[in-house]
Parts: sequence; C-alpha cells; structure tokens
Amino acid sequence: MSKTEILDEILKLTSEERWEIRLKLAELDGDGWLDDDDPLTDEQKALLEVRLADLEQHPEKSIPWEEAKRRIEERLGK
Repeated sequence: MSKTEILDEILKLTSEERWEIRLKLAELDGDGWLDDDDPLTDEQKALLEVRLADLEQHPEKSIPWEEAKRRIEERLGK
C-alpha cells in the first residue's frame, strides 16, 4: 500500500481508530520530535490534548484554515 493510499484510508477511520494509530506512531518514533527545552507546561499539554480530542470527536465545530485566517484578517482590518 502506498503512502497516498494510507493517507486516503486514514480519512475513513473513526477518531478512536486514528487515536490508536497516533499511539502506535508515538510508540515507534518515541518523543524524539519534542524539544528538550519544551516551553509548554504539563497543564498546557493536557489542555491541548483535550482540545484535540474534542476536535476529533466533533469535526463539525472546526473551520478550514483559510476561513479562520480570513476572519482574523477582517478583525484586524487587513
């Protein structure tokens, strides 16, 4: 299976199935991608995890980046 096929199939998975994949990838790759001087506190990391889980369970709450960017620029008068 090609990388493209895998990425296409990921879109069909439930949030629970994607979470299992995320855990497996973390197991395989470890936390080496994190900086040793990570500026986030454990509390901030936990909050990000909660928000990510909520986004995965309720994707209808999200908007595409281009829409978010447009709204921000409108507010800033750009």
